[in-house]
Amino acid sequence: MTQQSTVLVIDDEPAHRLMVRVVLGDAGFKVLEADNGSSGLATLRAKPVDVVLLDMRMPGMSGLDVLQKMHEEGIATPVIMLTAFGNVSSAVESMKIGAWDYLTKPTDNDELLAVVKKAAEHVRLTRENRDLKKQINQLRETRIIGNSPEIRKVVELIEQVGPSEANVLILGESGTGKELVAQQLHEQSTRCKGPLVKVNCAALPENLLESELFGYVRGAFTGAAQDKPGRFQLAGGGTLFLDEIGELPLTLQAKILRALQERIVEPLGGVTPVSIDVRFIAATNRDLPAMIAAGQFREDLYYRLNVLEIHIPPLRERSEDIPLLVDYLLDKLGRKNNRPIRTVSREFLDALGRHEWRGNVRELENVLERALILCRADTLDLRDLPDHLLASAPASRPAHQAQPGESPLEAAERQALEETLRKYAGHRERTAQALGISRRTLQYRLKKYGLTTR
Repeated sequence: MTQQSTVLVIDDEPAHRLMVRVVLGDAGFKVLEADNGSSGLATLRAKPVDVVLLDMRMPGMSGLDVLQKMHEEGIATPVIMLTAFGNVSSAVESMKIGAWDYLTKPTDNDELLAVVKKAAEHVRLTRENRDLKKQINQLRETRIIGNSPEIRKVVELIEQVGPSEANVLILGESGTGKELVAQQLHEQSTRCKGPLVKVNCAALPENLLESELFGYVRGAFTGAAQDKPGRFQLAGGGTLFLDEIGELPLTLQAKILRALQERIVEPLGGVTPVSIDVRFIAATNRDLPAMIAAGQFREDLYYRLNVLEIHIPPLRERSEDIPLLVDYLLDKLGRKNNRPIRTVSREFLDALGRHEWRGNVRELENVLERALILCRADTLDLRDLPDHLLASAPASRPAHQAQPGESPLEAAERQALEETLRKYAGHRERTAQALGISRRTLQYRLKKYGLTTR
């Protein structure tokens, strides 16, 4: 066992408690003792216990009384009832009210050890599942899903940069999540209670974009029946996010530069400058230095925007994040499409890991939504993927099948262990270094998945 499990023996027979203490102690368990039901309940309330061995017949509180009291107090520790051979019917009755299993006295040592190990393993798996769900929920709260070094660096930058007032330039391919990063920067800033106003500079023609950004006064042009504030003004006290900044025409770039430098804008048709109080965040998938060299983007605007830079890596450079993304997206898409959350096969994850993902997370989400809607089984498999993903997928090969209840993250973790072990010929030290984990953690995970090395 990688972590010592604690067993509480509640039994009024000292000789039997001694036997249990020796057998389980030799197997690596920590054994606590209580000679009556009241004392056992007091121990359960005061100390963490993984498994309870509970005698059926004791003076005062019986085993059934203790079990019932545990149920009333919400103590969910697995209980193994101990009963005389002729009283098995009572033990069976105890299982109906929540006992994990039962053993007859005198207890066979091997059977005792096997049943206790099984109960302790159940506790361990339940705890791991709870911890995994907690980790996933934490990731969902941030909405930036991933645990790769590249994405951790992005999250760390957001935490450092968010509270400042500095302008930020977010760089990344289409579909990598630039808008999510902008959202997180705003939420971690001192302006989080103010508005986050988003402008997609590529979505509007130049004449409309100017009026949207700077606003206009009544009579500025045909149809301008009243004053209208621009996005700079609407973002007052908050953040203005200029997405696809590389698509701005040069004429507007000069006006935006003035707004950044002087903190004022002039609405179309107006003669009086309007003060603005906003933080600027911009994003682009274009190569701005190359555009500057080609005369398509102002160098002074680039340096004004790029006080701090955050680069979001493409999905193909952080493929180890795909299992977490799959888990998150399937939950999100399952709720959106009123479809039950499904598990995924090893081959399905393998195929996703080999794809280039030119559309990044957005493309992955589209592929998963299609698969979720078309899938007729309980598990997403290769047959649920579009042809262009199957083209690079090899025929099904012998592999460890996902265990019942195994999450996509666990399946991928097992795969990563196997592949890294093969790469380093089973050398544990090198495998642990390559995976960025301690040798002790590696040993735990190898045992968890039943993998052996030299």
